[in-house]
Amino acid sequence: MNRTVKSTLWVLVAISLLILTSFSYTSTNDLVNPEKAKKIHMIAKMGHGDYWNAVKMGAEVAAKEYNVNLVFKAPNNENDVGEQIKMMGESIKQRPDAIILSASDYMALAQVTDEAAYYNVPVLSMDAEVASAKVETYIGANNYEAGQKAAERMIELTGTDSQIAIVNFVKGARNADQREEGLLDYVARYPGIKVVDIRYSDSDQRIASQLTKDILISHPDIDGIIALNAEASVGVGREVKNMGKGGKVKVIAFDNPPENMDLLQEGVVQALVVQNPFNNGYLAVQLAVEASEGKHIPDRVDTGIKLIDLDNMLWPENQKLLFPFVK
Repeated sequence: MNRTVKSTLWVLVAISLLILTSFSYTSTNDLVNPEKAKKIHMIAKMGHGDYWNAVKMGAEVAAKEYNVNLVFKAPNNENDVGEQIKMMGESIKQRPDAIILSASDYMALAQVTDEAAYYNVPVLSMDAEVASAKVETYIGANNYEAGQKAAERMIELTGTDSQIAIVNFVKGARNADQREEGLLDYVARYPGIKVVDIRYSDSDQRIASQLTKDILISHPDIDGIIALNAEASVGVGREVKNMGKGGKVKVIAFDNPPENMDLLQEGVVQALVVQNPFNNGYLAVQLAVEASEGKHIPDRVDTGIKLIDLDNMLWPENQKLLFPFVK
C-alpha cells in the first residue's frame, strides 16, 4: 500500500477512535426524558474490545434518538456464562420494557430467556442466538454465511490441496458454532484440503496467540489459519507475524479493530470478514422499543457481512463500514 493511502486510512482510524472516546463518556440517562423513557437492558457477551464498543455506541445513539434509558451490562470474559445468566435474572427482576441479549452459550441461556417471557419482558437476540422460542427477533450477521466466505477466500489463497487450521472463540456460542459449521461445510467440497486443528481461544488475545504458536510448531507445513472473531484474529495475526510467517501462512480474520487493520496493511492478514456492530446495537434498541410497544417486528434482521482486503478497503461503501463514526 502506498504512503498516501496508508496515511488516509490512519487519519480515518484516528477520527473514529476520537469520536468513539467522546461517546464513551456520555450517559444515555443525560440524553432522555426520564418520565417517558423506555427502560431497555442490553446484556452483551463482554464489556470490552472494539467490536463491543461499537455495538454499545450504536445502541447509545439509538437510545438518544428513541428516548431510551439504556442499561448496558456484560461479564468481563465472554466465556463467563454463569455471570451472564445472573445478569439476565437481575434484569428480569427489574422488569425493563425489553432485554437485548447476546448469548454466550446457545443452550445455557435458554431457560432464563424463557423466564423473561413468563414475566412479559420481550427478549431480542443480537449477535448470537439463544435456544428459546420466546425470542422476538435476531439482529446480526448470517454467521453460517460468514464462515463460508472465510473458507472460500482461504481456498482461493492456498489452493485446493492445502492444510488449514481454525482458531474459534467460545465453544457453545451460537455464532461461533455457525461460523465453524459454515467453514467446514464449504471446505468439505474439496477432498484435498485438510483441517489439521481446531482450537478455542475464549475470546482472549493472549490465549489465541499461544494457540497459534502451538499450531505453527505442530504443523510446520500449514498453509493458512482462519480466526473467527476479533479477539482470536488479533492473537492469530500477532503470533504469525512474531514467528516470521507473515504472508507465508495465510490468515483470514474477523472484524476490524485497529490492530487487524494494521496487520492487513502489512500483509500478515490477507482478508477480513467484517460485520456491522454499530448497526447491530442501533437496530437492536430500535426494535426493542417497537417490541415493547406491541408492534410487529421481523423474525430476523440480517445486518450483513463483507469481505475486506487491500484492494477494496478504501472503496467509499467499505469506508463507511470500517469507520462508521466518520461522517
